Amino acid sequence: MSASSEPAPQVPAPQAPETSEAPANARPIRSFVLRQGRVSNAQLRYYEGMMAHIGIPYVPAPHDLTTIFGRSADVAPKILEIGFGMGETSAQIAAANPDKDYLGIEVHTPGVGSLCKLVAEQGLANVRIVQHDAVEVLRDMIQPGVLAGAHIFFPDPWQKKRHHKRRLIQPPLVALLASRLMRGGYIHCATDWEEYAQQMLAVLSAEPLLANTARDFAPRPDYRPLTKFEQRGLRLGHGVWDLVFRRRPAAL
Repeated sequence: MSASSEPAPQVPAPQAPETSEAPANARPIRSFVLRQGRVSNAQLRYYEGMMAHIGIPYVPAPHDLTTIFGRSADVAPKILEIGFGMGETSAQIAAANPDKDYLGIEVHTPGVGSLCKLVAEQGLANVRIVQHDAVEVLRDMIQPGVLAGAHIFFPDPWQKKRHHKRRLIQPPLVALLASRLMRGGYIHCATDWEEYAQQMLAVLSAEPLLANTARDFAPRPDYRPLTKFEQRGLRLGHGVWDLVFRRRPAAL
């Protein structure tokens, strides 16, 4: 069977809540810089075929994740991923953990199309995608205290010092993300850029809602698979740093 004839997995179509238009505000800070690469024919085909099934349109109103996934958090904890790239790791994690639901946020169409292809090929029913800015999705769509976890793997390190302000892991984003975690929920970040790892550690440690699960950096949890790029880097002696913080049980 050719790729174009493969059936899409049977998942419920997302329902966007009704809402009035958002008030006009000053231009918000974005969590990304758009670098739209070329979209392959396969990525475009799966993007067009799958987003009607697993895509969640951005609407500036709270969304019910139980309705979106068709099962409650008691049955399937909800995990958010910010910036899933081409989606290989996201698909591997979702396939290995069918008892959890994964909401991925990515702005770049080639990556969204790539994950759509993986979802279709593997028949994954526990993945949904929002193609929008993560800050606005967290602020407007995700209700406080509903996430069991959040993954941010290998975000752009923006190596030049003058570009550090563009980095994703900054105090306002971490505070917002922490507020969306349930008690005991976790934030897991990973980077192969040591200086950025140190900044991540400082920012996460300064957030009063969070507590580090390790003295500083954590061992790689088993659920995060090694990427081919990461395996190559480790063979060459490059470092990779994981950070796992949990929302404090006593915090509201």
